[in-house]
Amino acid sequence: MGELRIGTSGWSYPAGAGTWNGIFYPPSKGRPKGFDELAFYASHFDTVEVNSTFYGQPRANVSRSWAERTPAGFEFSVKLYQKFTHPKMYEQLLRTSLQGADGQEAAVRALAQPTAADLDAFKRGIDPLASAGKLGAVLAQFPPSFTSGPAERDYLVQLLRALGDYTVAVEVRHSSWSDTFSDTLELLNDAQAAWVQIDEPKFRCSIRQNRLPNVKGFYYMRLHGRNAEQWWTHEKSEDRYNYFYSADELREFSETAGAAKQLVKKAYVYTNNHFSAKSVANAAMIKRQLAEPIQGDYPQAFVEQYPELAGVVHTASPDFSLTPSRLR
Repeated sequence: MGELRIGTSGWSYPAGAGTWNGIFYPPSKGRPKGFDELAFYASHFDTVEVNSTFYGQPRANVSRSWAERTPAGFEFSVKLYQKFTHPKMYEQLLRTSLQGADGQEAAVRALAQPTAADLDAFKRGIDPLASAGKLGAVLAQFPPSFTSGPAERDYLVQLLRALGDYTVAVEVRHSSWSDTFSDTLELLNDAQAAWVQIDEPKFRCSIRQNRLPNVKGFYYMRLHGRNAEQWWTHEKSEDRYNYFYSADELREFSETAGAAKQLVKKAYVYTNNHFSAKSVANAAMIKRQLAEPIQGDYPQAFVEQYPELAGVVHTASPDFSLTPSRLR
């Protein structure tokens, strides 16, 4: 039987309508001095998926701080920097920084291509986590526009080879990858990379998956929510993830994760429906369905927001003075 780790995608959502403050964390106003969100999160879960490394290269001093602020055995799965997976998004960022980049299209496209130096910078940034034994998987998340063509497959092979020192999970979303199921499976299996199993709203070109493990080393599942109405059209990006899974909806994923645990050495399940800490509630519900230990004290406000968790989580007055030193 393998190891199962359940957590959320990200731990810090300090602003916006979907903030975690006042729900899972204390309100920002009047918050106890020295309160550490990561330390508090790590008293409830044994893993987290890092989103910030997608938007900017990880920095060694920051990842070293993460390792120091979490207990022994805690693991961070780290999302690969966007330049490796979303070059068009990165190009747009460059155009914005270059004030439109008129007459500089060739230069922008060239700058958007990942280099060996970019890879070295990413590796240096996450090295403190690896050195501390707290690095889970590296997540390479591709956009729906990344289709299964010869050039894309060649690029993915090269990227996986470059990341060969790590445990890598690959998330592809376009149906062409499941249409060419055997080729995709062979490509990922050859690299011992996990094919990320995802739940999200399904559209005409959405990938179709059977949720089975493809390698014996590890399994990786991500639940994005099913907010189809606001998936593509929304006022704020956080609105896309404003979805709460019912207990009945979660059961199929809990059963799948439980079965995967029997087949692989390690299984990761991350809830990404982070709006208003819905991901926290759903992660705790999955733990409950799998009879996994539910640790830590939850604020009363959390249970008031999610009454499904009443009697499931412990709601004694939380010690919001939790600091990294308390974790050692």
